[in-house]
Amino acid sequence: MLSYRHGFHAGNFADVFKHILLCRLVQSLLGKDKPFFYLDTHAGAGRYDLTSVMAKKNREFNGGISRLWEKADAPEAVRDYLAVVRAINPTEELQAYPGSPLFVRHFLRPADRMMLCELHSKDAEYLKEEFARDRQVSVQMLDGYHGLKAYLPPIQRRGLVLIDPAFELKDERARLLEALTEAYKRWSGGIYAIWYPIQDRQTVDWFHRQLIRSGIRNILSAELKIYDEEMPLRMNGTGMIIVNPPWQLDGQLEAFGPWLWQAMSQQGQGGFKVNWLVPE
Repeated sequence: MLSYRHGFHAGNFADVFKHILLCRLVQSLLGKDKPFFYLDTHAGAGRYDLTSVMAKKNREFNGGISRLWEKADAPEAVRDYLAVVRAINPTEELQAYPGSPLFVRHFLRPADRMMLCELHSKDAEYLKEEFARDRQVSVQMLDGYHGLKAYLPPIQRRGLVLIDPAFELKDERARLLEALTEAYKRWSGGIYAIWYPIQDRQTVDWFHRQLIRSGIRNILSAELKIYDEEMPLRMNGTGMIIVNPPWQLDGQLEAFGPWLWQAMSQQGQGGFKVNWLVPE
């Protein structure tokens, strides 16, 4: 049985980085009139109450969204992200944090569609309640890797897939790599965004090597670290793999990444980097 609940971690520094980048990717799809499809393989609960016992247990949001909430000098990419967070907070007080589905839903046009997969029964229930009356959104209590097989390629032909597992299973990276490789064979033109934690460099380097050997083209990596010392039992940083990144995304990341690192880092530790693993 899966035990991970994202409510304990909602709004932390990894969420901030992931969701800023997610907003950039969705906005790139809005540049053309044709509709797009969004698939979220590990969608979570949809939204998170930061005043709940769960969120306040570790208060990880204090090291994430709370650091940006009142920043006046945020770059454009961060301001776009903050606008979505503010949209679900009716007052100036930060009380709720949107999950990935709500970030994407904020930008959808009438013809765009979302498919959300979530295997945890309670979070799937919350997700279904969140989008119960929304005809543009479908929710399935389903293993997200099976969702990649079931829903790709989409009839819209354009779109984005977010693969965002909890990495609570020992074989998660191997499962992810296999599922991504198979999905890419069926739909090589889609944008794939893959989140991963940085706990030790050796594991991350292995993951990158497997991606390079996979046969997948056009792979960009972006990483945000907030600690210098690597402690395997702690999330020292966070990374995103983007397959088929939009034009100039690397430059956009290099523009706002250092600012975000300064806002998120622990006493100047860590760093930010963008790297092409496989060129187009």
